[in-house]
Amino acid sequence: MHCKPLILTALSVLAVAPALAAGPDTTRHQAQIDQIVKEISPARIEGYINKLVGFRTRHTMSDTVSETEGIGAARRWIKSELERCGAAQGGRLQVAFDSHIAPVSARISRPTEIVNVVATLPGTQAASVDRMYVVSGHYDSRNTDVMDAKGDAPGANDDASGTAAVMEMACVMAKYKFDATLVFMTVAAEEQGLLGAAHWAELAKQKNLNIAGMFTNDIIGSSRDEHGKVDNTQVRLFAEGLPVQKENSDTVRTLIQTGGENDSLSRQLARAVKEAGERYVPKFKVNVIQRRDRYLRGGDHMPFLERGYAALRFTEPAEDFNHQHQNIRTENGVLIGDLPQYDDFNYIAQVARVNAAALSSLSLAPAAPGKVQVRTAKLQNDTELVWQANAEPDLAGYRIVWRDTSAAEWQGSQFVGKATEFTVPLSKDNYYFGVQAIDTEGNASPASYPTPLR
Repeated sequence: MHCKPLILTALSVLAVAPALAAGPDTTRHQAQIDQIVKEISPARIEGYINKLVGFRTRHTMSDTVSETEGIGAARRWIKSELERCGAAQGGRLQVAFDSHIAPVSARISRPTEIVNVVATLPGTQAASVDRMYVVSGHYDSRNTDVMDAKGDAPGANDDASGTAAVMEMACVMAKYKFDATLVFMTVAAEEQGLLGAAHWAELAKQKNLNIAGMFTNDIIGSSRDEHGKVDNTQVRLFAEGLPVQKENSDTVRTLIQTGGENDSLSRQLARAVKEAGERYVPKFKVNVIQRRDRYLRGGDHMPFLERGYAALRFTEPAEDFNHQHQNIRTENGVLIGDLPQYDDFNYIAQVARVNAAALSSLSLAPAAPGKVQVRTAKLQNDTELVWQANAEPDLAGYRIVWRDTSAAEWQGSQFVGKATEFTVPLSKDNYYFGVQAIDTEGNASPASYPTPLR
């Protein structure tokens, strides 16, 4: 976040001299993250996509016995490839199937085993290992008829592109160490109703897993729109504001009461992803779209959102629907279908680099501060913020950030050291505030939005 510190004046009686130190440089590049970004390979991504397309169809109800066709062969190959990468990088990557039986439903004609392939890279810091960041792509595919389990469904973009990106990230990042835990998932049955992701998210909720952020990569394969225009300079990042609920929770009511509709957990995560992605992948824009997904559509981040987790979706700038959910055919001399020749492997690599940079930055940083509150007991123009201390041993301190009520991104900041309260001479009427935790290397957490302390 490249926000300019405001010159603070008229502070209340605080030990401000040490609190107003500059703090660690949060804009500098971390060598490890630069190296990870550099190692992401378009050629390997292309190889993964071609292999996935080679299974002919990866429909959720397709063949599970064949070694060369169908979803069973695809998931066994993904698992073996991730195991190979993990073994080559020291064996820390833990690869497993996550399986359940889906009953008959609108898009499942018979009870069907749904199998996710999950690769976990455990964190190495005791205070952070329970905090998790999840990244996914769905490896199932479909053609025009969502129930057709036998016809060709190459799914090169939807979503071999996201699956390949996740596999590439897992293989590259497996040899590096991170404070928090990373989970790389290729999930099944997205096209049949987000079934694989929903199963894993529900188990995570039941186990009370500390998932601090989740990304899904779905349709990140093409830089060319339906008119032939190429845009390989940006990716869309969809971020929900207020959740879809029949009745508002206390958390949502507080956001509405304080004007924090743009400060949900997912919007705060999106700000952190944008900052890290654009810092480490130059001349590539992370275009935050303030919606949970494309208009009235959905993806594998939604089951996480529905269970209260911060979750985001990466998608290419403009979808070409001739290359999505289509039987392969030629019409008026135009080849239609989700085929690998329509993918841009260099573009997919750029999106993977953004993901990897953000995951690295988040998992090296401290957790977002807890119990951030703004004192409201008295009427005043200053803003008094208090928060709970972090437990990480490499914590350098905290940074207060703010922006105008009409601004989407943070505009100002002030490092305040290891204090757990601070008074800012700006009015809570006119600005939105957040508090970030910063480690000694300059890695910054997402901001925590303050709730009222009455």
